[in-house]
Amino acid sequence: MTNTDADIAPQTPAALKAEVLSEALPYIRRFHGKTVVIKYGGNAMTDEQLQRSFAHDVVLLKLVGLNPVVVHGGGPQINSALKRIGKEGTFIQGMRVTDAETMEVVEWVLAGQVQQDIVMMVNEAGGKAVGLTGKDGCLIRARKKLMPDPDHPGQTLDIGFVGDIERVEPAVVKALQDDQFIPIISSIGYGEDGQAYNINADVVAGKMAEVLGAEKLVMLTNTPGVLDKNGQLLRSLSAQTIDALFQDGTLSGGMLPKISSALDAARHGVNSVHIIDGRVPHCLLLEILTDRGVGTMISSH
Repeated sequence: MTNTDADIAPQTPAALKAEVLSEALPYIRRFHGKTVVIKYGGNAMTDEQLQRSFAHDVVLLKLVGLNPVVVHGGGPQINSALKRIGKEGTFIQGMRVTDAETMEVVEWVLAGQVQQDIVMMVNEAGGKAVGLTGKDGCLIRARKKLMPDPDHPGQTLDIGFVGDIERVEPAVVKALQDDQFIPIISSIGYGEDGQAYNINADVVAGKMAEVLGAEKLVMLTNTPGVLDKNGQLLRSLSAQTIDALFQDGTLSGGMLPKISSALDAARHGVNSVHIIDGRVPHCLLLEILTDRGVGTMISSH
């Protein structure tokens, strides 16, 4: 007889497991039938153990009656694909500068490699996942994004095929949810002429949560949540405190689109928005089905 992981690992007493499950009951009851949009990125996406933990959590949420919708990025994977063709990724105000060649790589990496890996992982954990891009069912209509130029007020910066969302048409996502599928959405939108646009995945997740009338938007990051200037975790943030953090420079770089999208979603009817530590195993279950949160909660007030 060979030792399995279960044989070697310390056994959790059955009574404790039962207690943990019963503690989750009020949360399962409260969120049953509700949509939860999850932005998946960072370490949780590249560490094998965390990938499995994430897939397990998403399937469990579906099986206990919630409707998870996963929106993913793929920054590290895009960077390594660009390196292979001799290109270096550059960013302005947290947004990737995307020329035509980079856009081809983004499409191939996000809608191909990364999306299919997530679909396979969720399916192996016992779920039924389906991959989507903005092209499917006219899901994400986009237009070219022009960034304000901080050095020349009133002027804009052209950062290539980076998109703003014009509208989200959620019919395809709702149809999949009704059939018990778990939608896995790549953050690529399409213009009227069929041109693909790279859209920040935080922005897509926020808009998706708003349009689907989600109960929660949960964003996985590589930090314990939103940190102040001393590196301390801010457990809850309001619109006012966020404005102050923008002003004093506490929030910058990649946190800018994340916080802006979170705040927009909170202001447009998403009941709670959470920025959580994706490096914690089973962070989704901890955040959604227990009273032990693992990050920052953002409210519109």
